[in-house]
Amino acid sequence: MKKIIIISIIILCLVIPQNVFSATSSQSISTANSSSPIEFSKKIFSWTDRVYITIHAPDFNSDPNLIDEIGTTTDDKITISTSGHSIPYHLVETGPNTGTFSGYVTLTGDPALKGPTGIDGQGTNPTGIQSTCNPTCGPTNGFLPSEGSDGITVSFEYNRDQVITNSAPIRWSTGTVEWLQPSYPLNSQAIVQITDPDMNLNPDAIDKFDTNVWSDSDAGGIKLAMTETGPNTGIFQGTVYLTTDLSSAGSRLHVTPGDTVTAEYTDATLPLPYSPSDQQRFTATTVAGTSIPPLEQVAAGNAKILDSSGNTLSKVRVNQQIQIVADITNQENKDQPFAYLVQIQDNNGITVSLSWITGEMIPKQTLNLGQSWQPTAAGTYTAQIFVWQSITSPNALSPPLSLQIPVG
Repeated sequence: MKKIIIISIIILCLVIPQNVFSATSSQSISTANSSSPIEFSKKIFSWTDRVYITIHAPDFNSDPNLIDEIGTTTDDKITISTSGHSIPYHLVETGPNTGTFSGYVTLTGDPALKGPTGIDGQGTNPTGIQSTCNPTCGPTNGFLPSEGSDGITVSFEYNRDQVITNSAPIRWSTGTVEWLQPSYPLNSQAIVQITDPDMNLNPDAIDKFDTNVWSDSDAGGIKLAMTETGPNTGIFQGTVYLTTDLSSAGSRLHVTPGDTVTAEYTDATLPLPYSPSDQQRFTATTVAGTSIPPLEQVAAGNAKILDSSGNTLSKVRVNQQIQIVADITNQENKDQPFAYLVQIQDNNGITVSLSWITGEMIPKQTLNLGQSWQPTAAGTYTAQIFVWQSITSPNALSPPLSLQIPVG
């Protein structure tokens, strides 16, 4: 009998982690994993999130015909905490005889974050108040302040001096800004979208804030109202009307064909290693009118070698003055500055000449351009023609052209 009793005690000790609600020894178990009896709706929360909590406690399914509660007595205490704040809580069974209990707590942001700028630079601050719980809050009326780098912990004292816990981090995230299309027709509506869960200040309401939008034609731009797409989404959209005839006002922005339209978002709730006083500016652009790929903004072609009389040459003499010419066409519906460069290299790849012309073309204009060169030695040379935005901004407006120049 003694051997049997000893074996039974050993087996009991081994199964304690599997059935924590039947244990009788004094212990505190921290369970921060997916197999924990305490579960959260997400792995990471923002500072104004709604935190859904589930506790699997089949031993507390007291009556299979009723919906039971936990957290209402000293024998099944539940405490929910963030940094410097905690509230007693109770949860309700999800249905008769399930043994699973649930509820939610609403995080309200940092009450110490005050001042004229607020979290969005416009005086906006988190909403909500800390609950007054008598004797407990729950299952849905709990409020807890939280910081941008914090955590939420649920402790369940399922037996006297026996506690299980689970925690989840609370973190700020980096926002993003984008236009829903790379370009929009003139005199149409353009939609800009900002995604930032930290700006979902009230999970029960549609939040709003303003952001800056401007165009090449109106650098002052407008303040655009950004409206959350629904309660608790953290996704905000604003609609801009791109007008060519009217001045900017409200959500209307003046543009001319080909304008770049820019939307800005300044994120003041940045994750670590940023501090709460740091801000980061993000921008996104779209085009008013037809969007032309960068290498198709100017069409270049018909490259050839001419003598001083304008005749086409197939072979060049030493010391003969020639012109390397090509046609370029502005494909844009706006004036286009350009730099026309001609680089000549010998058969060893050494540059022997580099010259350029700068100017500006009106919409759809075609120019015939040429640069002169006089070879001083025989050989086979290669002329490359580049069309850039400018000498100081070497953004290619068209693919380069190449010519072989035999000199004898």
